[in-house]
Amino acid sequence: MNDIVPLPFWLFSILAIFAALGFVQFVFAPGVRWFLRRRVNRAIDQLNTRLKLSIQPIKLTRRQTLVDQLLYDADVVSAVEAHAEEEGISRAEAMNKAETYAREIVPAFSAYAYFAIVTRIARWLSHFVYRVRLGYADEDKIAAVGKDATVVFVMNHRSNMDYVLVTYLASTSASLSYAVGEWARVFLLENLIRSMGAYFIRRNSRNALYRKVLSRYVRMATRFGVTQAVFPEGGLTRDGLLRPPKLGLLSYMVSDFNPDTDKDIVFVPVGLNYDRVIEDRILTGPAQAEIDGRAFRVSISKSLAFIGRMIARRVRGKLYRYGYACVSFGSPISLKEWLSKNKQDKEKIVESDINDLGVELMAQIGVAIPVLPVSLIASILLEGVSVDTITPDDDGLDELQLKAKTSALIAELEAAGAHVHIPRQDLDYAITAGLRILILRQLITQEDGRYRANPDETLLLRYYANSIGHLRQN
Repeated sequence: MNDIVPLPFWLFSILAIFAALGFVQFVFAPGVRWFLRRRVNRAIDQLNTRLKLSIQPIKLTRRQTLVDQLLYDADVVSAVEAHAEEEGISRAEAMNKAETYAREIVPAFSAYAYFAIVTRIARWLSHFVYRVRLGYADEDKIAAVGKDATVVFVMNHRSNMDYVLVTYLASTSASLSYAVGEWARVFLLENLIRSMGAYFIRRNSRNALYRKVLSRYVRMATRFGVTQAVFPEGGLTRDGLLRPPKLGLLSYMVSDFNPDTDKDIVFVPVGLNYDRVIEDRILTGPAQAEIDGRAFRVSISKSLAFIGRMIARRVRGKLYRYGYACVSFGSPISLKEWLSKNKQDKEKIVESDINDLGVELMAQIGVAIPVLPVSLIASILLEGVSVDTITPDDDGLDELQLKAKTSALIAELEAAGAHVHIPRQDLDYAITAGLRILILRQLITQEDGRYRANPDETLLLRYYANSIGHLRQN
């Protein structure tokens, strides 16, 4: 019984390693997890007292649990069986495909990553590139939104900076969940985006099983109160005009909505505008190439040089050309109230109802879009210039004429219900700020005290004028 059993050193080393792993797994790790979970829960409780829209429990649920819940949704199970029959494959293979889609879609929200890292980066980047301003906000109606309602921010899409800007400005009120395209599924960036609570979508997929898994996730998140941010246009505007709504995500949210039993869905229209959109030449490039053959090409060297010039100007205090970025929040639209006013029969929501809702949301987004100095000056200098005309046929405007026309345009826009952002409440400064950006970018010319649209840049100038074009049509 007391005999010593000799062990080779290599065997002893293996046993010691396994013993250490067992200690870590069954003794040390549970204690660490308990300690961290306690601290995280305490931090989340503190965040929820600060946020107007608290973090919903679904965001704190283990990702695998959400994947399983999505996979065994009755509609997903039916879609799996239909897919297996249609493709002639086993039900297990079809379920594996559904699980792949679910894992691709379901996020892995981290409150620490979102509030300690992402929102700070968003704040720094927003102020590094732009002079950020919060425009109009219907604070009374927004504050009156019920705490048990699901809030969905619906906004126009002018730049990829939209994600950054709205995340920063909304960070004191809520954590937002975005739908992000496949472009962001790259190493490290994908993990960061998932930790923000965003979910990836294949925008052009026609796979019925995939669309069903996506639709049920969106409905599940909406039903459990996840605060979401949606771009109804479905993509970036290429001409500056508002695009007609694409109803995919909207239909997933509301198609089986029951006003008698479901919690309310409240849509908050959000309007964004910029004195300069960083990727404007990329967006207008195809149209410019059709006109004069000039194609804007992106290269790594040009991009690095561009970033270097931007940093150098910021260090010298001369980073003017990006101007103002402004966000306005319109009046919330309750789905229950909208249905009671606009839907005559009480049957389930049909496609025409979703289309009508999408049109109204886009109209309210349009009203919320703030008017900035560059869009004002661009609109005035392009007055009387045909859409198809490349060379403006006017003699330009002097400062007095420009000021008079700007005052008249502001009065026209405000009469139409638009929200005009006048920096420092000083019209002269606003005109100077708009002219400075446009002259630096050579979109307009200054000669003999008169300002004219640059004939070679009419298309890009019109892109900025179009950002408020819908307000002048109303």
